[in-house]
Parts: sequence; C-alpha cells; structure tokens
Amino acid sequence: MRRSFIGRFWPNATALVLFVLFLFPVYWMFATSLKPTGDIISEDPVWFPMDPTFEHYRTAFDADNFWNFWKNSLTVTLLAVGISLLIALLASFAIARMRFRGRTGIILVFMFAQMAPWEVMVISVYMLVRDADMLNSLVPLTLFYTVMVLPLTILTLRTYVAAVPKELEEAAMVDGASRTQAFRKVIFPLLAPGLMATSLFGFITAWNEFPMVLVLNKEAEAQTLPLWLSQFQTQFGDDWGATMAAASLFALPILVLFLYLQRKVTAGLTAGAVKG
Repeated sequence: MRRSFIGRFWPNATALVLFVLFLFPVYWMFATSLKPTGDIISEDPVWFPMDPTFEHYRTAFDADNFWNFWKNSLTVTLLAVGISLLIALLASFAIARMRFRGRTGIILVFMFAQMAPWEVMVISVYMLVRDADMLNSLVPLTLFYTVMVLPLTILTLRTYVAAVPKELEEAAMVDGASRTQAFRKVIFPLLAPGLMATSLFGFITAWNEFPMVLVLNKEAEAQTLPLWLSQFQTQFGDDWGATMAAASLFALPILVLFLYLQRKVTAGLTAGAVKG
C-alpha cells in the first residue's frame, strides 16, 4: 500500500502544481482588476482584494468604442465558427465515410494548412482585400477567420464521425431512410459533443486573432477587441487596474463559454480519441 500511495502521490502532486501555475496568472488578472489603485501599486503584494471595487471596469466600459469593438468581435467570431462548422460537418462526413481518389491528399493538405503560420499570408491577403476595395470591412475578416479555423475543424470532426459505428447509419437506411436522413437523424445527434469541442476551439482561435485585423481594419468602426485591448493599454498607460479590467472583459466570454460547455467538451474529446 505504501508503494501504491507513493505512486499516486507524485502524479497528483505534479498535476496540482501545474494547475496552480497555470491558474495563478488568470486569478491575478481578475484580482488586480478588483483592487483599489493603492493596493495595486503597493510595495507589499495584496494577494486578495479585501476591499473590491468596480471602478476599473467602469473605466473600461467608458472607453471609446468599447461596445462597438465587442459587437464586431462577437459578430465576426460567431459567423466564422458557424460557417466553418457547416462546411466541416459535410466535408468530415465525406472524408470519414466515403472512399474516393485523392482522399489522402486532401487530408494532408488540411494538415499542412493547419501547421502553416497564418501570419505569412498577411501581405497577400491585404493586397487582395485592397484591390477588392474591401478594407475596413468585417466581411473579409470573417472569411479569413473561417479559412483559418476550417482545417482544424475538419480534421477534428472527421475523427468524431469515424468513431460513430457505420452499422447505425446502415440500419437507418435499411429502414427506408436516405443517406441524408440517416445523417440528419442518426449521425448528427451523436456528433453534438464533437461539435461543441470544435466550436470552442474555433471560437478561441477567431476571438484572439490580432495581426489580420490590425492590417485590414484601420478604422475604429471595423476593429475588434484584441486591437481595442492593445490601444487601451497605450491610452491609459500605467493604469494597471483598468488594463487588467479590460483584459478580464476580453477573456470573460471564452471563460464563460468553456464553463458552460465543459462537460460536453470533455465528452467530445474522449469520443474523438476512440478511433482515428
């Protein structure tokens, strides 16, 4: 039993230390956003906001164009994730269920596209959007985010589709359902955890994207939250409370979405690991 206890202790202790290390910056960001300015600039660190204040959040809310940036980020991200999920759902089903010439090559193309750094396309995308007279618009930004999220979404959903037994689909077709009906009524409901997991990853990717919006959208009316956060830091200088409040507002949607989808995301990751 001693060996068994030691064998369980070190992995658990290591996991706990890693958990604290990764969680502490997030905690410090939210804690700092609630501290009075005196506690923030104090030489002795204040580990917990004993006298919390929301003054820094009011400063962030009152910043120029905050709600416009929030609306732009939410619009672009949701559209990109929705379009990529629709395309990836059909493409992943075709790749996982059908056998056709060039199938392996298509999978390799998606893998290479996922591994390639998207930053190398900034100049070419800018020239293309400029020639189309679509600078300072959310449309090209949405299309680029869709293309950026699509390879990982297809590769991930392909794994989930492959994990669903073919016998379920065949049984539905034997009962008189068409392939489309079998997909809609049998396969699609079973893919819900996978769709939740891939949508979360796509949301995080599109929500955090910075270089492309910096290059394509120079006007404030067409900018998003990551760019607003960088300008916010420059505008308020050493106001660390307001800066941390702005960063907390930026991270809050992802945190809320992850907590809401936590169980389904975990189930989706587990299901996706059953079969490659």
